[in-house]
Amino acid sequence: MSDSIESILKQYWGYNSFRPLQREIIGSILEKKDTLALLPTGAGKSICYQVPALIMDGFCLVISPLIALMQDQVSRLKKLDIPAECIHSGMHFYDVRRVLDNTVNSAYKLLYISPERLQTQLFRDYMTEFDVSMIAVDEAHCISQWGHDFRPDYLKIASVRDVYPSAPILALTATATPLVKEDIALQLKFRKNELFQQSFARNNIYYDIKYSENKNGDTISRLNSDCSIIYCRSRKLTETLGKLLQQSGISSAIYHAGLPREKREEAQEKWMSNRSSAMVATTAFGMGIDKPDVRKVIHYDAPEHLEAYYQEAGRAGRDGKPSFAFGLYNNADIKRLLESIKIQFPEETYLRQVYQAVVEYLQIPIGTEPDRYYTFDLIDFCGKFNLLVSHAIYALKLLEQEGLWSLTESVYSPATIHMLADRHTLDDLRSTNPTLAHVTLGLLRMYNTLFHFPTPIRETAIAKQIKIEKEHLISCLVTLEKMGILEYNRPGEGPQLFFHHYRVDSRHLLIDLNRINVLRKRHIARTEAMISFLENTTECRERILLNYFGENPTQDCGHCDVCAKNKTVKIDILKLTEEILATLKTKGKSSIRELVLSFPPSYKDHITEIIRSLADDKLLKTEIDGTISL
Repeated sequence: MSDSIESILKQYWGYNSFRPLQREIIGSILEKKDTLALLPTGAGKSICYQVPALIMDGFCLVISPLIALMQDQVSRLKKLDIPAECIHSGMHFYDVRRVLDNTVNSAYKLLYISPERLQTQLFRDYMTEFDVSMIAVDEAHCISQWGHDFRPDYLKIASVRDVYPSAPILALTATATPLVKEDIALQLKFRKNELFQQSFARNNIYYDIKYSENKNGDTISRLNSDCSIIYCRSRKLTETLGKLLQQSGISSAIYHAGLPREKREEAQEKWMSNRSSAMVATTAFGMGIDKPDVRKVIHYDAPEHLEAYYQEAGRAGRDGKPSFAFGLYNNADIKRLLESIKIQFPEETYLRQVYQAVVEYLQIPIGTEPDRYYTFDLIDFCGKFNLLVSHAIYALKLLEQEGLWSLTESVYSPATIHMLADRHTLDDLRSTNPTLAHVTLGLLRMYNTLFHFPTPIRETAIAKQIKIEKEHLISCLVTLEKMGILEYNRPGEGPQLFFHHYRVDSRHLLIDLNRINVLRKRHIARTEAMISFLENTTECRERILLNYFGENPTQDCGHCDVCAKNKTVKIDILKLTEEILATLKTKGKSSIRELVLSFPPSYKDHITEIIRSLADDKLLKTEIDGTISL
């Protein structure tokens, strides 16, 4: 059996050996054991189910929460001549039926689906005909209410065991505290918990956190030509910062969910091929992207919790070479983190208010039977009931976790418009196409940020304001996009709310306040841990991270800003000299500033001394433009 495992790895992926723990995890699955694999970002989690899927009879059912990640995985597998497919919410009904029919006929070795798909009647009708060899649950921390990204539909995954009792489950995640690990095994009904866990220590990453009132300047000062990711909390900020970097001479791309798919793919391709050195993105970017040479990850805004920080920082240095995780924060970040407690876990009265608003908005009478779909426009809903969108979203999600309803992803992703043409071009439109000019004028009167970044819009409200039919408006917007006047991004399907229960009076609505209170306390603990990590100036940063995830390190890491300040860093001058020469060999030539930025800040004085010594020994030469080379 071991020979076939190694030969499959070589045949399809071209690797001669497995990464740490991959082989042991695969062996556990082949022995039909339920297995929890806790591997850091970039450790190769997908190999752990893809290899056994090719060995075992039948196919592997992969449950993943992210459509983009599923599509990316399937695309890669097909390029390797491994039969795989995914089913996602953007597919036409007939395409879903086609994939399900092919699955029954053994067309695939891996089938990717979302946890919500398991509950659809169509999928359940096919389930008994499937030959499922194993079940892989990606992002398994989503099943735990004590984790940072709980999703109610994950709780229903265990029901699959009744249909495939002999199929082992492989649960995979990059971040989980001891409590979350226990809960994953409990919720998935593991028969026996085989746990494989790599240490959370990342010896090649230099952690550096700084209080900053000049985040733009501090970000730019840390960038050079190295491959980098800069994480921002908002779409607007990614646009603004991306343009600032470009104006500063830094080759950068911009990525967020509000951009059209073609723009996102173009940005990702430029960054993957190193035509853009810096990617400015919201935090969803990076999942499933296998780029080993990311040298720097910069958090422009403080993350919500240490799980997110560790996962995102871990996208640097997957190749094991020295890399950096820079974090910036200020008082506004601390205030935001503290305010998140009240926003994400509102009082009972607010939850009942939002429930009442929903049933009034959808015009659902008391006693209406459950399991019905309703069109649900979040922006319109909040406007009619005078609710802040940022607050209402969390109330809707908490009530969703209570099993009252399900919201499609497009509820949170409204249509957006970004004006590309200048005012002069829009003025010319009046004489060439008065109808389109009327539409653009109406847009600009309603939304004052269209020239600056993709702005969420409501087609219904626009159509009413400019007095045309909604279908005609959409046709005009499509035409304007084809003309290059604007970018018009629409969600793949209309936003919907699926009502699960018999409608009741909001005063009699049963809400599990004990559950919500426990979740609130967990959120407070995570928030306090994140703030403590940011403000810490005395304790090794990696020790804090390892303790948080249940490890007990006995010594400081020596590769964070606190250790550098405490002078626990021991620098091997010979090794550093070799790394400088290797860097120059790779880059051809470099300025001293760029070279210094390729190494931890504590190395700065040593690097300048080494460069001076190498120049004296005629091993380096100085160019006319001030750069140095071998």
